[in-house]
Amino acid sequence: MVILHVLASLVSTTLTVTGGRYGQASQPRLVSNGLEGYISMEVTAPPKEYGYGVSLYATAWPLTTQPIRDFQIGLASIWIVPDNREIEYPLLPKGTVARDNWPERGPSYRDVFQTIEGGLGFWASTRFGSTTAKFRMNGTPDGYNHEISSPGWGFGNTEAFPVDQMGIAQLSSRILVPPDGFTFRAGTNGDVLGYAWMALPLIRAKESTAGYGVPTGDQSWTLFVNAMNCKGPVAFFTPATWSRISRKYPPAAKRGLDSRPGLVTGGAIEVNTVPRYVSKDAKGVTYTKIPTLQFPADEQGRTILIHDLTHYSKDAIYRQVESWLKGGSVPEGRFDLVGASSPTVTANELSLRQGEAHLPISGFTGRVGTKALDRTTFGLEWDKSALQPWSKQMRRGTFPEYFREEGGRMIAVREQDVPEETGLRSAAFPRAESIQSYASPEGPGSAWTMPGPKAGPFHVRLSDGSVVTYSWYRFIDQPALQDADLSAGERERLQIIAEKIQANWTLNKEYLPPPKVGRLVEIDPALIVKPPKGLEVGYVPIAIRQSPG
Repeated sequence: MVILHVLASLVSTTLTVTGGRYGQASQPRLVSNGLEGYISMEVTAPPKEYGYGVSLYATAWPLTTQPIRDFQIGLASIWIVPDNREIEYPLLPKGTVARDNWPERGPSYRDVFQTIEGGLGFWASTRFGSTTAKFRMNGTPDGYNHEISSPGWGFGNTEAFPVDQMGIAQLSSRILVPPDGFTFRAGTNGDVLGYAWMALPLIRAKESTAGYGVPTGDQSWTLFVNAMNCKGPVAFFTPATWSRISRKYPPAAKRGLDSRPGLVTGGAIEVNTVPRYVSKDAKGVTYTKIPTLQFPADEQGRTILIHDLTHYSKDAIYRQVESWLKGGSVPEGRFDLVGASSPTVTANELSLRQGEAHLPISGFTGRVGTKALDRTTFGLEWDKSALQPWSKQMRRGTFPEYFREEGGRMIAVREQDVPEETGLRSAAFPRAESIQSYASPEGPGSAWTMPGPKAGPFHVRLSDGSVVTYSWYRFIDQPALQDADLSAGERERLQIIAEKIQANWTLNKEYLPPPKVGRLVEIDPALIVKPPKGLEVGYVPIAIRQSPG
């Protein structure tokens, strides 16, 4: 799930025109604004001492029957923002997307100042369409001027970021991170992915940075995953990612995720960009059609969206790592539940709208609704009459596809109640096409070639059909660490830390608490890589290209 306020405004309202004439009815037009809103839950904000990590389990499944062009719905996930609840002055300067365009977020703009978000989902900027959800680790350090989503790339940008806009450093030597997002084993449907963002003291805090004179905290927010075939730390945001904004805007100093606890108060499916067909019947009544949105449900009619969201204090793992780096014993890596707090889930009512006028949708009542399925599990509950068989393990629930405009609302109707002359029944949504490639600079003088890789290139084909080309870099030589505000001594210290983590926190250990419901998902086996001989420890696989297969 991703807050992409900008994207929705950039998508053209009218995408294309198709269909023929049916009597006096209009032609079906393909436009945007098919669906918007949130399927959301709330949790109580944790005490500040529990703002140093968060974990959850989220369900992955094929939301649509095929990849659809200009389509974006993030599956259930969270937003982590720095805890600045006491601040009332602007944390963002003029010239940032959030401050210039979202006055309702003022005066502090604290909720859109910086975030770690992403998660499972489907995005309009995806270059390689997939019916199964992908996972992206998005973050914005500067009010949505830049959105970082992988080592080297921004969200949906096929051209690699310059080093002063990078922020995610690869840590694992076994898990490859594609620019277009993690893929899962083909056929994934209803399995849960566990993941956590934990603040670790990998890089020491400093009160004044060389050449910039701004303070930077010690928090390296690190992604851990829990899947069937791989577990453990994958990558982290460097502290300098969050403090960069204060180099030119001093009020932001010590207010970013490098220094402040992380605040999480809920989770949601964010419905952002969905195409729709619009047509009128011979009487001038407006009807619309959206793509089939399908959800896995168990025999009880429940769809699990988020399970076991947990807040963590420094006692969970931060202090273990801190002691380790000061010469103590190597921790196992498992989160200590002494430092864990599980809030109670509260479900918000289903709230979805359609069209440029944001008309509320009616027709979900009696079919499906949001619900706290137990104290720590949020999801949907379906009327069993609305479900169809889908597999041996689950049933299939679908949202309404057809709507009629009436009295300032969009009323869900059955397909057979849509007049034939509208042409909507036969209207098909354009399939997403894989026609663009992500590519890193190849010439001399870039962070990708100086110091450059030690081995490669190598190639793997993913379940979305794309091919990822990657090379092996010494950990500290990867592009994302070339503007991390590190001295020569700090770079070597961080290299040693990475080597210790790779040697001790392996793929077969347990880190997150296991889920109480659901089966763990399998990450695409092609993304589980093996280092070349001699590069087993201290090196990382870095994607340098992703292209159509």
